[in-house]
Amino acid sequence: MRLKKAVLKSFSSGSYTATVQLSGSYRAYLEGVAVARNLPPAEMVAGRKLAVVFFDEHSPKEAVVVAVYT
Repeated sequence: MRLKKAVLKSFSSGSYTATVQLSGSYRAYLEGVAVARNLPPAEMVAGRKLAVVFFDEHSPKEAVVVAVYT
């Protein structure tokens, strides 16, 4: 398991997923990353910093956004 920093690019409240850009990665975006349900949709504003947990570093589908901060 690994914790990484990211920046929110977009958020879908319907599916509660996000598109994120990992810190240090200027071209790659991860789409469809699950967002913890305890994070309010009002906090999911593009450009906010995120903490993302990867349960399997080789599979972005095994990641979840666990925190939003400024």
